[in-house]
Order: sequence, then C-alpha cells, then structure tokens
Amino acid sequence: MSIWEALAVFGAGIGAGAINTIVGSGTLITFPVLLATGLPPITANVSNTLGLVPGSISGAIGYRRELQGQGPRVLRLGITALVGGLAGAVLLLALPSSAFDAIVPALIGIALVLVVLQPRLARTLARRRERNGTHVPAHGGPVLFAGMLLASAYGGYFGAAQGVLYLSLMGVLLDEDLQRINALKNVLAVVVNGVAAVFFVLAAHVDWTAVLLIAVGSVIGGQIGARIGRRLPPVALRGIIVAVGTVAIVQLLLK
Repeated sequence: MSIWEALAVFGAGIGAGAINTIVGSGTLITFPVLLATGLPPITANVSNTLGLVPGSISGAIGYRRELQGQGPRVLRLGITALVGGLAGAVLLLALPSSAFDAIVPALIGIALVLVVLQPRLARTLARRRERNGTHVPAHGGPVLFAGMLLASAYGGYFGAAQGVLYLSLMGVLLDEDLQRINALKNVLAVVVNGVAAVFFVLAAHVDWTAVLLIAVGSVIGGQIGARIGRRLPPVALRGIIVAVGTVAIVQLLLK
C-alpha cells in the first residue's frame, strides 16, 4: 500500500466512523476505498469489519448520556445482535457474495419507508394500544427481536446500511426518542462488528495495515459523529438516514 493509498484509507476511516455514529453505512465509504487499493473483496470486507470496531466503540461512548436507563434493553438486544452477527460472519465465508445482492436493496428501501413513516406509524400504534388497553413492550417484543436478529446477521455478513435497518425497526417498535434509539444502535453495532471481527481473525485472511488505518480513523470519526449527531433534531436526523440509505441502495444496485 502506497502512502497515498494509506492516506485514502485513513481518511475513509474518519468518514466511516462519523457516518456510522450518526446513521450507519460507513462501510459504503471504506469498502470501495479498500477495493481500490487492490485488496480482494473478502479480505477487504473482513479488514473493514475489524477496523470499524474501535470506531463503533468511540461512537457509543460519545452517546453514553442517551444510554442511561437502557441497560436491560441493551443486554437483551445485545444478545440478539451477538447471535445474528456471528451467523452473518459465518455466512460471509460460506456463501457467494451474490447471495444477498438481490434482497439487500429491497430491505434498505423498506427500512427507509419505515423511517419516513415512523412518527405516523408510532401514533397509529399508540392509538390502537390505547383502544385495546395494551402497552408497548419495554424491550420491543418478539417482532423486534426477530427483526433485529435478521438485521444483525446482515451486519455480520456485510453491514452497509445496517444502521438504517436498526433505526427503522426500533423507531417503529420501541416507544423511545430517536436519539436514544441511535445510541442503542451504536452499542449493537459494536456487538455485531466485534463478534464478526473475532471470528474473522480466527478464520479469514486479514490485511492488518488496512485494519490499523481504518481503526485509528474511525475512532476520530466516531467522536466527530457523536458531537454532530447528538445536536441534530429528529427531522434532520431522519433526513440524513433517508439520504444515506438512498445512496446505499444506488451503490448496491450499480456495483
């Protein structure tokens, strides 16, 4: 890797760390850059996952205030993310990359629709629960756990727009502020990337230069993203989610 390629990977790591903390989808920045340096797709994907773990931790720390009172929820959804992330990592090495190509853009598209409609859907569900005398499960219930398991498996497999899937699911199925949901998303990303990283270290080829450059860059980016993201009003945050998700769909369809 030349000095210019190294600088490009480092810069991509900063950008990915910031966007992952605010929304997710930092892989859309780092993965193409790693491919441009000549890394094979699987090695690039594996190295990218490892490199983004410190950035995810950095972003979660930046959102620590919004995590207060969410300990039990973090534990329950964290276990779900752990299982799903490990399953996705195994699938990455067992299946051809074309296995998810057809379904992923559709999944992200559905997630974006849910993000846009989330306030209206939340009000509709609240009125229905009020009529029926029921309450929102504190941790989302079985529907959320099933959805998060599948989203985490996708995250362990590739991860582009994983954060969009998380935010759409939790935004509709949890009675919670969007910023607190975003903080929870950052912790779950640490779990998924972390378990996938451990598996990849044991079972796949890793480019440690790329990992180091992305790791240092993503830690810096994670702090930048936390400072920006925590100041965004819900409407602006929702708009960024939709914009990033749309870019993800276009990139996945054109690759």
